[in-house]
Amino acid sequence: MEILEVDSTRGIKPALITLLQDSVASGASVGFLPPLQEEQGLEYWQGIEADLADGVRKLWVAFDQHHLVGALQLSLSTKANGGHRAEVEKLMVHSEARGKGVGRALMLAMEQGARDAQRTLLVLDSRVGDVASNLYRQLGYVEAGQIPAFAKSADGTLAATQFFYKQL
Repeated sequence: MEILEVDSTRGIKPALITLLQDSVASGASVGFLPPLQEEQGLEYWQGIEADLADGVRKLWVAFDQHHLVGALQLSLSTKANGGHRAEVEKLMVHSEARGKGVGRALMLAMEQGARDAQRTLLVLDSRVGDVASNLYRQLGYVEAGQIPAFAKSADGTLAATQFFYKQL
């Protein structure tokens, strides 16, 4: 497995769209409801491309045998009082690559990238009960609290989210 920080989605956008579609279809709480159309995925990644170009976001991708199997983003705070923090977003691992350490490898690479960018506080949220929450705890993230009825699931129910932080 190879983890890369990329500064553009050019050349990998179709694979990123497929990864996003797979994540949404698998029930991941990443801001979309199934079925995710290709056009929606393209529009999303075009927005990410703009953030990467503006330097307000970082993107890591995981490849296994030249196949994109995971991605993770870091949104850098641009507030005057927030230059030390960033938000971890959209940890996605393809359903066929789960349980192989892809998520952990992406998180560790992102944390090093955050340190390199002088970010000392990371925050993230995760739907209560998602398996990623266990990974976050194993990596030293501390739960700061929960908000009920935060995100709608595919079946229309509202799920709670939990917020985590980690000081680097």
